[in-house]
Amino acid sequence: MTLDETTLKQAFDILHAANASVAHQWPGDSSNRQPLHTVYGGAQLFKAGTTGKLGELALASMDRYAPDAATLAAALDLPGDAAMHQLVWERVRAKLQREPVEDFRIDFEDGFGVRPDPEEDHHAVRAATEVARGMKAGVLPPFIGIRIKPLNDELGRRSVRTLDLFITTLIEQGGRLPDNFVITLPKIPHKMHVAALVTLLQALEAKLGLEDGALKIELMVELPQTIFDAKGRVVLPDLIEYARGRCVGAHFGTYDYTAATNITAAWQVMDHPACDFAKSVMQVSLSGTGVFLSDGATNVMPVGPHSGELTAAQEAENAAVVHRAWKMAYDHTLHSLKGGFYQGWDLHPAQLVTRYAACFSFFLDGLDAATERLSNFVAKAAQATLVGDVFDDAATGQGLLNYFLRAWNSGAINFDQVAATGLTEEELRGRSFVKILEGRK
Repeated sequence: MTLDETTLKQAFDILHAANASVAHQWPGDSSNRQPLHTVYGGAQLFKAGTTGKLGELALASMDRYAPDAATLAAALDLPGDAAMHQLVWERVRAKLQREPVEDFRIDFEDGFGVRPDPEEDHHAVRAATEVARGMKAGVLPPFIGIRIKPLNDELGRRSVRTLDLFITTLIEQGGRLPDNFVITLPKIPHKMHVAALVTLLQALEAKLGLEDGALKIELMVELPQTIFDAKGRVVLPDLIEYARGRCVGAHFGTYDYTAATNITAAWQVMDHPACDFAKSVMQVSLSGTGVFLSDGATNVMPVGPHSGELTAAQEAENAAVVHRAWKMAYDHTLHSLKGGFYQGWDLHPAQLVTRYAACFSFFLDGLDAATERLSNFVAKAAQATLVGDVFDDAATGQGLLNYFLRAWNSGAINFDQVAATGLTEEELRGRSFVKILEGRK
């Protein structure tokens, strides 16, 4: 060789430092469970049993407007054959009975509005008490949290007061935080909004006896200033840095973002090119950081125009209206899934039908290809490990594994379908591709 050890050491010292920096900033996709959706509901309406009630309403809508697999498949134009349509229909019903809501956000912002201070104080305390009741009764969804108002000059103090009352009451009444509890921060025009929120959360944790970092946050991406600063630099990595390890998600706000970019109401839709651009920036900025990405909501509700005693014609018109709204939500969800956004918002219980139908058909339609790819990938990785090679594409393996984790956690597939990849249930539950490789050495 021409190169000597001194030269090689100098070069590899530089590389080791750079690689360590990359590993710190982009640790890879999180192996934690990501919910398929978040249901937003006004804080004034929340009760411990709210999500169970939403499931009942969703099932009632499905019984009325999709009583069989053929009707659902025709309304949504589901892919696959009759057998797959039946499987999707059955698994959607089972999901609505077992776990109708994966994530619920108690909303003190748009879904609550501006109310007199005593009224918001009352609902902050009451909603926290209901969460504590639901936690003790075991009826909360797997993920839950609150959305506070923005931290701007007009609403900042009101927002912080609600946050304080809610968290303080929750700890007093429940003794702890629910699993996967999160605080959503909306309308972020500057990174110091995140820094200020973290300062407040640290103080709450210290005073309430919570572990440092226990209060996690989600960031709403609904202003152009949340994506680019005044000098045209991408802001999102700074927001994650200022969150100091607390940020678990970034949620795109379709309607506030499109309004802020002067798109007229008729064209404020989830698949608008302006939305796709913003979400692409989110992906480029945050992929590999472990922060989950979520798309927004379809704001056309699947509700028929007629109620009460109906004629056959009125019932048919109701079904047509609901099916059109379902189809729109289905198409929007598929657009998100194909774009790599595996989570979105739902605003009405009847939207749960199409949320799960879209996600389940998406996972089942791509299952054979994903099974073959992960099976081959695991075999290649195991072979490299056995012969002593370094397998350096674990991030890709984790991404493939996450496909099955999302599908399995949601109920789209069962473990027999996962087993076709060659993984054991223990390996799947471990949720880590690196641990799978270590276990197969």
